[in-house]
Parts: sequence; C-alpha cells; structure tokens
Amino acid sequence: MSGKGNYLDNSPMENFFGLLKQEMYYGEALYSLEELKKRIEKYIYYYYNKRIK
Repeated sequence: MSGKGNYLDNSPMENFFGLLKQEMYYGEALYSLEELKKRIEKYIYYYYNKRIK
C-alpha cells in the first residue's frame, strides 16, 4: 500500500466488486438481506476456488 489517495491501491477491490456485480447480481431479483449474504459468500468461494482467472 502506497498511502492514502492512490488509485492503484484500490484497483484490485474495484475489479472484484465489478466482477461480482456483473457475474452474480445484475438481472436477478433478491428478496432478503440473508439471501444476498448467502449468494455473496457462495460467489466468493467460487471466485477463489473454481473461477478460471
């Protein structure tokens, strides 16, 4: 980390959340906070263990 305000430090998280929204969230209705939490946990497992990078 190179310090406050450096956009390069934030790019990995911006990329992750962009992919999460694109691959999991867009176009699907969610009905509860618990459902969203379970789907995000499932996606994180998929992202780190099964997704081809």
